[in-house]
Amino acid sequence: MAHIAVVVVGWNSWDVLPRCLSCLAAQTYTDFSVTVIDNASTTPIPAELQAAHPHVNVVRNPSNLGFAAANNLAIHQHTGQSEWIALLNPDAFPQPQWLAELMLASAAHPQCSVFASRQLQADDPTLLDGDGDAYHLSGRAWRVGYGEPAALAANAIRPVFGPCAAAGLYRRSAYTALGGLDEDFFCYLEDVDLSFRLQLAGHGCLLVPTAVVHHQGASSTGNAHSDFAVYYGHRNLVWAYVKNMPGALLWLTLPLHLALTLATLVLYAHRPRVIWRAKRDALLGLGAVWKKRSAVQTNRKASLSTILRQLDKRLFPY
Repeated sequence: MAHIAVVVVGWNSWDVLPRCLSCLAAQTYTDFSVTVIDNASTTPIPAELQAAHPHVNVVRNPSNLGFAAANNLAIHQHTGQSEWIALLNPDAFPQPQWLAELMLASAAHPQCSVFASRQLQADDPTLLDGDGDAYHLSGRAWRVGYGEPAALAANAIRPVFGPCAAAGLYRRSAYTALGGLDEDFFCYLEDVDLSFRLQLAGHGCLLVPTAVVHHQGASSTGNAHSDFAVYYGHRNLVWAYVKNMPGALLWLTLPLHLALTLATLVLYAHRPRVIWRAKRDALLGLGAVWKKRSAVQTNRKASLSTILRQLDKRLFPY
């Protein structure tokens, strides 16, 4: 059995973490360890929680490093040399076969280094929370099938652009070779950015529909429409696009990205302060992003045609 290091990063997540850890304790695949990284929550870990899960390694950061940096810290310093890394949000509750199904898929597809889980909405498990991530030519990203009936979703293992890091499996060597999650993103779309870099490096991703988690979503950051989520999501959307879109595709799709930006400004016109700040800071950070882009594109192994096949090209995507 291959060992899996499960990393759970949380901030003020003590209300949902007990259910997450209980679900991990019930896994049928047993060769795994759990590291919880607490990003300087305002209250300490409840004593009864630690007593109930004595084998969980809890690391408390002195400050909030953000989702990206906290995961990288765990993987580099607290998870040994496990062959596989599973990222799991504290508000993601895996079914007992979750890890077993992911590892069965990894054995059946040894050429693949990244696997996405099927996420169901915790409040209504009849609806999808996402079958992995999709990425559009314009730079827009979303979770495949979000809000659609789970009963209508295809149950075959199939390629997707990348996993949602709320419940994703990564081969450690692929993750670390690319430097892991980009810590400048802090939170939101850092998993999409990593998925794009993995695609460029030749690492495909497969969705495993039988690896199921129930995901509550945004338990630490309020909700998907909070100022926090809007700011980081729309700032990082620009950075992920500029950093990763290959040269020829970058210039061909730039008009689409600018149209997306304009549409976003119109959509959030009733909240001008947060959306304009997000786009302003995105522009101010482009110098550093362009330097990263140079390294990313220099090391690209996938052909333009391969990358193009992974991108959503519909005129009206989700």
